[in-house]
Formats: sequence, structure tokens, C-alpha cells
Amino acid sequence: MSTEILSQPSAVAPEPAVTQRSRGRRSGPVAPNSRGAGSTPAARVRLVLAHVGIYIAALIFVSPLVYAFFSALKPNSEMFSMPPTLIGSEIRWSNFVDVFNYGPFLTYIGNSFLVAILGTAVTIIVSTMAGYAFGRLRWKGRDAVFILFLATMMVPAEVLVIPMFQVMQWFDWVNTYQALVLPFAFGAFGTFLMRQFFRGIPYELEEAARIDGAGPIRTFLQIIIPLAKSSIAVLTVFSFLSFWNSYLWPLIVTVDYDALGTLPVGLASFSGLTGTRWDLQMAAAIISMIPTTVLIIALQKHLVKGIAMAGLGGR
Repeated sequence: MSTEILSQPSAVAPEPAVTQRSRGRRSGPVAPNSRGAGSTPAARVRLVLAHVGIYIAALIFVSPLVYAFFSALKPNSEMFSMPPTLIGSEIRWSNFVDVFNYGPFLTYIGNSFLVAILGTAVTIIVSTMAGYAFGRLRWKGRDAVFILFLATMMVPAEVLVIPMFQVMQWFDWVNTYQALVLPFAFGAFGTFLMRQFFRGIPYELEEAARIDGAGPIRTFLQIIIPLAKSSIAVLTVFSFLSFWNSYLWPLIVTVDYDALGTLPVGLASFSGLTGTRWDLQMAAAIISMIPTTVLIIALQKHLVKGIAMAGLGGR
């Protein structure tokens, strides 16, 4: 009986060597986790200093906006009072109403929205298509053409003003919305941004689409574009800000400012031969910052993700 018992295999299998070694490692000192590492006095001091540095930097960047807002509520005679004060002798909320009575400010806002939206839409369409051609399609001379295309970013916009104005005259587009939208909608920055993102998409997705019978256009619209939402959001913000804040080109190519003037040109109208209404100009500047601020806040998550994925975050 005892012989049968000894000859049977043990019910408990021997512990693998890997498990034994792992247990041996666990029996040693336990490495501190993130919570434990942050509980040391030196870690707490570093954390406090980091927060203090962030708050100081935020205060430095926000203070001009705060001063501009309170300056918009001052009387015009106290804008340059010495010593300077943050709050005037009276708070004039009526300055924000007088902005619309001083000139065609609503027309300026409408024109800026129209130009920025149309310019952003054209930029997104052109940049995504060009970025797909440079980043995904294989054709002879692609890299050489892309380098020449990028070289246009080194040319200042001020140098191109006179040639572009002559082109607008040839097309008879001076003092039109086409002249405000199209010349700067074909820039190299958007193409570079989208190309960098498209190059990171696995080619296996396109190969699988081809096997299923999808052509290049269908692959671009149904596979590539849905994956590029974050990068398109980044391009949307940059393009909208560029068109919204453009001053030199609308000033040159526009003749009838009351009908086709944009917000930056309209802000300059508060300075005239009889003097400058600094209070109204500051109030108008605060109003002009609202749309871009709302846009950035609404797309901030996509901005961070898109910049990291498109290669603009330092990778």
C-alpha cells in the first residue's frame, strides 16, 4: 500500500523556476511607487516649486489681457494717466456699445468671419489633398518638388505683396472677397503639417482597402481623413487665426473699407485726424479676441493630440 502511494505522481506540481525567481525578487525591497516617491520632502519641494513657476508664468501671460480689459472700461482721457492705474475713475461698460455706433463694426466682424471661414475651408481642402499626395503617393520627383514647395515658407509675406497685387489686378479681383481669401489659402505650412501626419499612418490600412476594391479617392476620403481629425483641428486653428488677424494684405487689396474691411483694418479706423479713441479701440480689440479664444478652448484637446501626432511636438 505504501509502495503504491509513493509511486503515484504528486498532486501538487513543482513550482516553475521562473515563478520561484520572481518570488525571490519580490521578497526583496519593494521599489517605491509614484505615490511613495512623491511623499518625500524633496519631491514635495520640487512639486511646490513647479506649481509656483506655472502660476507665475500664467500671471505674466494673463496680466496684459487683464490690463487691456480694464483699460477698455476707462474714460478716454485716463488711458495714459500718470501714475498708471488699473481701474479708472469710473467704469464705462458703454464703451463696448459705442464701438458699434462709431463705425460699421458689425460689417467688419461679418467680413472677418466670412474671410476666415472660407479661407480656412480652402486651406484644409488643399492642404489635405497635397499632404496626401506628398506623404502617401509615390511619383517621380516627389521629394524634390516638396523641398521646393517648403522653400516658399522662407519668403516673407511682405515680399509677395506687390506681385500678388499685380496678379489680382490681372484677374480684376481687387476689392473682392476672392482677393482676401485665395492668395494665402495655398500655403506650404498646412501641406507640411498634413504630410507629417499622413506619413505616420500604417500602409497596411491602404493595402487592406485596395484588397476590398477601394480606389485612391475612396481610401483618402473614408480611411485617411477620419484618422486625421486631430491634425485637421490644428490646421483649422492656425488657418483661422492667420486669416482673422491678417492686416497688411486686406489693407492693400481693399478699397472700400466700409463694405469689405476686416476687423484688423477696422481697429485702425479708431485712429483719425481728430485723434484716437483709445477706449473704443481697446474695447474693440477685446471683442475681436472672443471668437479665437472660444475656438482654441473648444479644440484644445485636439490641438494637443494633433501637434504631438503630426511631429510638431518635438518628436
